[in-house]
Amino acid sequence: MSNIAFIGLGNMGAPMAANLVKAGHTVTGFDLTDAGKEAGRAAGCAIAGDVVEAVADKDVIITMLPAGKHVLSVYEEIAGAVKSGSLMIDSSTIDVESARVAHEKALAMGAMSVDAPVSGGIMGAINGTLAFMAGGSDEALDAATPILEPMAGKIVRCGGAGAGQAAKVCNNMILAVTMIGTCEAFELGRRLGLTDQALFDVVSNASGQSWSTTTYCPVPGPVPTSPANNDYKPGFAVDLMLKDLKLSQEAAGQVEASTPLGAQATALYEAFSQAGHGGMDFSGIIKTLQEK
Repeated sequence: MSNIAFIGLGNMGAPMAANLVKAGHTVTGFDLTDAGKEAGRAAGCAIAGDVVEAVADKDVIITMLPAGKHVLSVYEEIAGAVKSGSLMIDSSTIDVESARVAHEKALAMGAMSVDAPVSGGIMGAINGTLAFMAGGSDEALDAATPILEPMAGKIVRCGGAGAGQAAKVCNNMILAVTMIGTCEAFELGRRLGLTDQALFDVVSNASGQSWSTTTYCPVPGPVPTSPANNDYKPGFAVDLMLKDLKLSQEAAGQVEASTPLGAQATALYEAFSQAGHGGMDFSGIIKTLQEK
């Protein structure tokens, strides 16, 4: 079992840390907020007074933070406290360039590093069924696998430094585009006289099938566990989807990739957020179609 520091005990971080504790690891956590500290204590973590105290003499350091600037700031702050040969895992969703810089900083500290953003939302974090998209050296990925397993339903090795973040932004761009298309189809079907169930029964067994239909259907009824049946309370909020879409467009600009549907999805989610729906589940964007 490992001695782990977990930095960032928010809605995702705290239940992830809890699963590490349940697996028998010793976890010391830190969060800037009182709510995060309390969540960490409830998860079974010891709570450090600051990030330097949290990482001292730890075998593994995990970060789960809002943006690349926060990850790099923490890496700079702890540079003198990280034990040589330790493993640094960043599970934040950040821009690819910051992820690559984080790997460089870890290397300068004498540590192995992995960028391992996740998919699966809060319920995946609670249930230990997150999908990890991991980037780093083979040695670092080998070391990270047993640490990630108590939190994971699936771990995919995506390549070298930054590859996990690259896979994450590509995946979520697909998700946003398919969700908008799914919403458009269900609203069109309603106006053509189809019931939601009838369209679901066709699409879920035909060429239009996608996760956005069969697992996360944006209309109430066909998939009882989807947010549409809970007033669109978020499993994955609009503002989080918007963040990932902006990262996808930033990455596309850096490599001169053409992503017209990704760009349009970004614009639509930005407008939906600005209309006051940033805290709603991202599947709730169907409401913009229903209002027209």
